[in-house]
Amino acid sequence: MTITAEHFIAGQRSKAGTHRFSAQNPATSEALSPEFVEATLAELNQAVEAADAACEAFAAAPAEQVALLLESIAEEILALGDGLLERAAAETGLPLARLTGERGRTVNQAKLFASVVREGSWVDARIDHADLKREPLPKPDVRRLLAPIGTIGVFGASNFPLAISVAGTDTVSALGARCPVVVKGHPAHPGTSELVAGAITRAVAKSGLPAGIFSMLQGVSHEIGTALVEHPLIEAIAFTGSLKGGRALFDAAAKRPKPIPVYAEMGSANPVFLLPGALKERADAIAQGYIGSVTMGVGQFCTNPGLVLGVEGPELESFRQAAATLAQAAAPATMLNAGIVAAFDAGVKRNASFSRELSRSATPADPKKTQASCVIFSTDGANFEKHRQLAEEVFGPTSVIVGCKDRAELERIANHLEGHLTATIHGTPGDLLEHQWLVQKLQRKVGRIVFNGFPTGIEVCAAMHHGGPYPATSDGHFTSIGTASILRFARPICYQGFPEAALPPELQDANPRKLLRLVDNQYTR
Repeated sequence: MTITAEHFIAGQRSKAGTHRFSAQNPATSEALSPEFVEATLAELNQAVEAADAACEAFAAAPAEQVALLLESIAEEILALGDGLLERAAAETGLPLARLTGERGRTVNQAKLFASVVREGSWVDARIDHADLKREPLPKPDVRRLLAPIGTIGVFGASNFPLAISVAGTDTVSALGARCPVVVKGHPAHPGTSELVAGAITRAVAKSGLPAGIFSMLQGVSHEIGTALVEHPLIEAIAFTGSLKGGRALFDAAAKRPKPIPVYAEMGSANPVFLLPGALKERADAIAQGYIGSVTMGVGQFCTNPGLVLGVEGPELESFRQAAATLAQAAAPATMLNAGIVAAFDAGVKRNASFSRELSRSATPADPKKTQASCVIFSTDGANFEKHRQLAEEVFGPTSVIVGCKDRAELERIANHLEGHLTATIHGTPGDLLEHQWLVQKLQRKVGRIVFNGFPTGIEVCAAMHHGGPYPATSDGHFTSIGTASILRFARPICYQGFPEAALPPELQDANPRKLLRLVDNQYTR
């Protein structure tokens, strides 16, 4: 399994640039070979033009052919064996057990989208038959379904080198919608990106679909990413990363002569609310789950619980002390790269200037191993309202506990929260009855509400919504995880007065694909 440090452009390899960069093993600070080369603007243009040329043929491809492509991608990734996991571990510092699970998620979500495409009802077919006798005017025959929007630019995420990267949800959902994809690989794991891109390229070749439906370019500078967003043939962008990065892409897309949507998932502090009944029953157990969630994956999840709120009292203090003890026992661990550690340290320093450090890992972090310690802060509600910076995400194993003086202060703080991906409520059935206002409030603030659990860990399924109001995402109507993520890359197209034979099979009266459709305002197969 050789890594050649080349780009993939419509089934061909390319290496025309001169600017070089290397991946680094965060656990040892050693540069990894080989050296990679920044993609050129000419290579980017070649990839996007090949994708655009493939759009119409791909849009007309049978659903079964597309489903088989997605299943073949899963098979080709598995065929890479443990070499893929070993390279990913070297580039990210993530343990092999974590990466093995992530590979399973990557493979399974590709197969899941294959099943969605094969079943087909996601296209939301709607048929209104003509009524030529209707008065005062005849009713025309009108039919509608969701169709692919065109070429998608995908940015790989740093924290999920497999499941939200080259073959992640963005890529497989776009391909499932029959949209060609041009991926900008994440520069922190270029070897992993190349291996997976090779697997996808082989799957495309086996499928008989146009080679232009997939390309992958590498680069460490912002130039190639910005050029991807600004290319006039790109129809949408999918991104998972920081608020700063996502907003930059969003602004660049909005300034185009033809603006395009940017589906940016940008993280959040994911507030956790501790209600009185739950604290009274199980403060220690909640603390254990909380610190486990904060430190999971060295806190490198966009659903990391970075903010905890409750009403001050003996029960909250018991939780606070239990959390402090557990945080002290948490060992430092290697983060993804030096840049992320630097940002984490800066965020911890900022929070320390506005709140009290409650506890941190007893063992110091080793900078030579790119490590971060668990750090927990504590403050009161008045100080939190004064320093709203404490509500901003710090990517890594840290969190702020806020003790409110009473329910009114808790409600006021909840009302002032910005958009987040998730919110969690720990409570009893009685707590929920007394705090119905909180559930109602959070429905306007987040995309997923968790009860008596923790937000880390996302089930990839039809009902999952991984999104939320800005600044958690650039568009809270859509999810970046789960089968509904395919809807980002499709738009309605309506056919009026078309002869039966000229309609897509999804809209023909015979319903050859046996889809669930809305026919004359009645759902039927």
